[in-house]
Amino acid sequence: MKRQKWIQVLTVALFAASAMQAHAQRDFSKVEIEPQPVADNLYMLTGAGGNMALFTGDDGAFMVDDQFAPLSEKILATVAELTDKPLRFVVNTHWHGDHTGGNENMGKAGALIVAHENVRKRMSTEQFTKLWDRTTPPSPAAALPVITFTDVTTFHWNGDEVRVQHVGPAHTDGDAIILFKNANVIHMGDTFFNGSYPYVDLSAGGSIDGVIENARRVLEIADDQTTIIPGHGPLSDKKGLQQYHDLLVRLRSKIKTLVDAGNSREQVIAAKPTREFDEHYGQGFMKPDVWTGIVFDSLKQQQ
Repeated sequence: MKRQKWIQVLTVALFAASAMQAHAQRDFSKVEIEPQPVADNLYMLTGAGGNMALFTGDDGAFMVDDQFAPLSEKILATVAELTDKPLRFVVNTHWHGDHTGGNENMGKAGALIVAHENVRKRMSTEQFTKLWDRTTPPSPAAALPVITFTDVTTFHWNGDEVRVQHVGPAHTDGDAIILFKNANVIHMGDTFFNGSYPYVDLSAGGSIDGVIENARRVLEIADDQTTIIPGHGPLSDKKGLQQYHDLLVRLRSKIKTLVDAGNSREQVIAAKPTREFDEHYGQGFMKPDVWTGIVFDSLKQQQ
């Protein structure tokens, strides 16, 4: 058992190290920013890291997230191709660097950065992520959100009502979803990983129950014509979000049954409770054993 535990700990450590090394060595010069129309004057932008949204109109450009700093020039060039208006606002869905890495550059370009108050708190202080045994230093002052909110804030912008809503602890403790009312589009940030197991940052206040609850709430406000932008993965809709929600409910139940039976973390992982779904959902950033361990830890924290 000790040997098995040591192997699993080593696997997680090696996975974290390889992910960090890949980011450090990534050649961002080869990354292209691709705009995908979602609704009138509303686009999903992809590149490296989390999915962005760009909303254009007479009032100016409004963006959700900004990926990594080395991509800022390309992102701004894409914005300029889609509108002749300046970038006025960037809303961060949460604090992780693949969603906030361009904040400083966007601020220097004239945008105001907006986020939940916990995003600013985490970005302004050193953060330790237990899963990866990784310390993230504070962000530069110029990268911090200059406008924060606690529950909800609304932009009356470009002829639409854009509601930025804190969802409670889910992926992190600072998650926000962005609802474009007239366009009938919802950006869910990393509370929705489309096509893969979702990363839940327990060290930043996240929980598997929170991710599931947020998906349930969005399902209540979405309709059959709603377009959903996930934090990672392709565009989706209410049906796709329902499948994601149901998958997480089913897997949480399976893992909880093993936890309630008194199994250790290593035993729960060894039971491979996600096996039947791994071919489809286990090929992304979150590998099945790592994700099972996260759910185990989340459930134990709630006991």
